[in-house]
Amino acid sequence: MTQTINRRDFIKSTGTSAALSLTGVGCGQKDTRTENERLPNIIVILADDMGYGDPGCNNPQSKISTPNIDRLAAEGLSFTDAHSPSAVCTPTRYGLLTGRYCWRTHLKNGVLWGYSPNLIEPGRLTVPSLLKRTGYTTGCIGKWHLGFGSDEKVDYSKQLSPGPNDHGFDYFYGIPASLDMDPYLYVENDRAVDLPTDTTEGKPMPEFYRGGAIAPGLKIEDILPTLTRKAVSFIENQAETHAEQPFFLYFPLTAPHTPWVPNEQFRGKSRAGVYGDFVTEVDWTVGQVLDTLDRLGITDETLIVFTSDNGAHEDHIGEEYGHDANRPWRGQKADIWDGGHRIPFFARWPGKIERGTSSGETFCLTDFLHTFAALTGEELPDSAGEDSYNMLPALLGEDYAGPIREATVHHSVHGMFSIRHGDWKLILGRGSGGFHWSEEDRKPPPDAVPYQLYNVHQDSAETVNLYGDRPDIVDKLTALLETYKAQGHSRPMS
Repeated sequence: MTQTINRRDFIKSTGTSAALSLTGVGCGQKDTRTENERLPNIIVILADDMGYGDPGCNNPQSKISTPNIDRLAAEGLSFTDAHSPSAVCTPTRYGLLTGRYCWRTHLKNGVLWGYSPNLIEPGRLTVPSLLKRTGYTTGCIGKWHLGFGSDEKVDYSKQLSPGPNDHGFDYFYGIPASLDMDPYLYVENDRAVDLPTDTTEGKPMPEFYRGGAIAPGLKIEDILPTLTRKAVSFIENQAETHAEQPFFLYFPLTAPHTPWVPNEQFRGKSRAGVYGDFVTEVDWTVGQVLDTLDRLGITDETLIVFTSDNGAHEDHIGEEYGHDANRPWRGQKADIWDGGHRIPFFARWPGKIERGTSSGETFCLTDFLHTFAALTGEELPDSAGEDSYNMLPALLGEDYAGPIREATVHHSVHGMFSIRHGDWKLILGRGSGGFHWSEEDRKPPPDAVPYQLYNVHQDSAETVNLYGDRPDIVDKLTALLETYKAQGHSRPMS
């Protein structure tokens, strides 16, 4: 079904929708909405460093109780093959909002810091700027970690632009970077709430955070509860004063990334130490959002997603607890192995997404842009979402000719590439490419096997390197990755 200009104008002016046009990849498509239904509210909750094996619904052996996350899985759909585009924070956030791999920018490895300039290019289409076209009110509450302004070092006493408000968000409240990076302060829209005029010495693990500038009176352990209250208030305000308009809330949490600072009511609530207790607090945050939707009577008209920006950082969890945060995948945050980038992903939209279902379709967080474009009936131009695919058919359980993605590219903290195509995963280097990347793997001897090739269907642990056995697969995937790099996009263009 083709949308007319009149209908699109109607959507833009009223925030209502006559139909969902599932555009994008030539899949089996059909309209799913009636003439008087509006577009759904959309909430994306992005945990920080939560592993695939943390939620109980993904891991029967988890030592952490996650009833609210488990509720989302029970009432919606789980993507069992969901991935972040990078194994660390900043590049994943760039990819999620822009639909483009971050290695296409100047940031080729690592992450931004608290004083870094803004990474998103001026004028680039983002998830919130796309949704604003169709009448959404857009908000971001939480960890930004994509930089402010254009100067080499951010001056927080000045207007913080470009920033979230310049990239499609009507409202922003949050912190500049990771909660273990200075400066420690809140930013509201394009201004610091309080300047970081005090200094903190920081702390060691497990409450690890770096020393540096901090706003007077700010307490690290108060930040997650504060952001949760802000998110609840945003939802309440939209439901009570802008009920005719759908809203989009991007809620990137600060946890369970370090510092591990669970509040008193959560201490001792898990069997995985202080890390597990902090995950318990994350689950409480999810519960606060779910309870708010129920209380306001807008659960059925809200699409809510819970996922993570990369795998868990397992180094300090403690072997004595027997909790494998990235189970059953090899590796951890920062690594090129699946433990670094295979993530929990649950989506609920009552009446549209079938309860208690799962999909084995490969989903990358870059796919939000194209998927939400399809949901709202917007066409995605070739100048945007270069690595974004329309996953709405898989999300809604439609019939389609799969797989939707041709291949998925991943990136480690040190810039090591991998490319996954079907059952095959080629890693262009040796070792993890992560925090524990050995010198021998960085600079291998001339006679060493240079790359890693795994059949992840038969060898999910990525332990049997088939590089020497399947040169045909190596050549095919190497050529495909080079094509993606050279042409500037990985999704088919019109």
